[in-house]
Amino acid sequence: MDNDTASSSERSDFVRDIVAADLREGRIDSVVTRFPPEPNGYLHIGHAKSICLNFGVANEFGGRCHLRFDDTNPVKEEQEYIDSIEADVRWLGFDWGEHLYFASDYFEQLYEWALHLIREGKAYVDDLAADEIREYRGTLTEPGRESPWRERSAEENLDLFERMRAGEFENGSRVLRAKIDMASGNINFRDPVVYRILHSTHPRTGDAWCIYPSYDFAHGQSDAIEGVTHSVCTLEFQDHRPLYEWFIANLPVPSQPHQYEFARLNLTHTVLSKRVLLRLVKEAYVRGWDDPRMPTLSGIRRRGFPAEGMRDFAGMIGVARADSVVEVEMLEHAVRSVLNRTALRRFAVLDPLKVVIDNYPEGSSEDMEVTNNPEDPSAGTRQVPFSRELWIERDDFMETPPKKFFRLSPGREVRLRSAYFITCNEVVKDEEGNIVELRCTYDPESRGGSSPDGRKVKATLHWVSAAHAVPAEVRLYDHLFASPFPGSGGRDMFDDLNPDSETILGNCWVEPSLARLPIGETIQFERLGYFCVDPDSTSDALVFNRTLTLKDAWAKLQAQGRQNTA
Repeated sequence: MDNDTASSSERSDFVRDIVAADLREGRIDSVVTRFPPEPNGYLHIGHAKSICLNFGVANEFGGRCHLRFDDTNPVKEEQEYIDSIEADVRWLGFDWGEHLYFASDYFEQLYEWALHLIREGKAYVDDLAADEIREYRGTLTEPGRESPWRERSAEENLDLFERMRAGEFENGSRVLRAKIDMASGNINFRDPVVYRILHSTHPRTGDAWCIYPSYDFAHGQSDAIEGVTHSVCTLEFQDHRPLYEWFIANLPVPSQPHQYEFARLNLTHTVLSKRVLLRLVKEAYVRGWDDPRMPTLSGIRRRGFPAEGMRDFAGMIGVARADSVVEVEMLEHAVRSVLNRTALRRFAVLDPLKVVIDNYPEGSSEDMEVTNNPEDPSAGTRQVPFSRELWIERDDFMETPPKKFFRLSPGREVRLRSAYFITCNEVVKDEEGNIVELRCTYDPESRGGSSPDGRKVKATLHWVSAAHAVPAEVRLYDHLFASPFPGSGGRDMFDDLNPDSETILGNCWVEPSLARLPIGETIQFERLGYFCVDPDSTSDALVFNRTLTLKDAWAKLQAQGRQNTA
């Protein structure tokens, strides 16, 4: 599969350097990575970085990448999330083949390994409540205290743990903890919880289990079972790595995976927190997980972002060890770069003003040949109907224009894209003085938008034929959070929500070819931006989402930076 991913010789970062060295020096025969999402929400843009890294490294070095669901918390997990995650990974252009796994596949083995720890005197059943465990754990500056149940015998611990599995005890009444070091400077080493009681139906195992392993216990051991060589995760797990290694060293696992951490993605105007995203959905700040304003992969897909643009963005930001914040304009630049090259051009009018061409024959129409994409000659041309009455954008006309306004005004001639030159002769207004119609004439010799005598015009306008246009609703999107850094300065980040993140225009007209555009396809409305057909569309009512405007703020800033350093 071609994932538009640079080869390992073309792209370098510390993860790829480690993998290359491990292969070169014979520490591994082949590379195995994994992407291990929790099925408790939809994937977001930050996950795209991890997906591209894990699948990309495996592809570049001739290895494989597993998709493994960390389904160890049935209280928060749903099949809906599993389905959406699989769809998102495939949309990004990656495939796990036969290597689809679930932590729940290993529940029996993990349970046996927990018994092993108990027999070795390295785990015990604790009766402390959750808040007591937190209190006993200590702080970053003070050591923890040992639980009064820490020295139970192996026999008693085995009996209690087996009874925990059998369902004898209530939720929260007991946990299994690893016995490591309550005075450790790393709080994760202070007797972490290995198993907890959860009487809850699991999406895959049903009611077969009422105890579930912790992430720290299940994750590394799942890696070992699958033969993962490079367990790559984000920096918040850096302090968990010693525990990851402790479990691997103290259990009879079949392989020895290693964990490596990289900086997570942070974007301006964006919150990449499942907790916050869930609240946005639950409290109806947005329409759902796939709302085009959401930073979820399903949301940006619905908005019209191409997968290639996301992969390009992941390559642009690279893989680093230190956290940083990336401007959202950089993501938009990557997306525009792809769409500028690939998106077909179409005519649409979002704020219509009627134009009547007085000297054009009434009841007549003709087809104009229009280029589909000037960046791609192979995209060819299409036929767009032209008639006596047209729609143009209202802001393409001014009755009393300022000096540098070159579009349509009384007595001025402009070009209609791929059609004719027209001149405005009369402005028609309603009783309130609002402009409702322009009366114009056209030059029949200028067909195709070319000047018959070499005269020049300073503006070219897009248009749609009123007789042939298709009505549409258009949704314009801006940042969901108005502040570049939501919640900074101690504010509630929900106070930073942008009240103008969505604007709905209901009186729009588009050229007739757009009635046949497939849902999800992104095109460019000439002079207006990139737009995508929304799933809310019906045969009678088209709905378009604005993917992005044409203006590229990040590219402009980059150009200014180059000029300043020249």
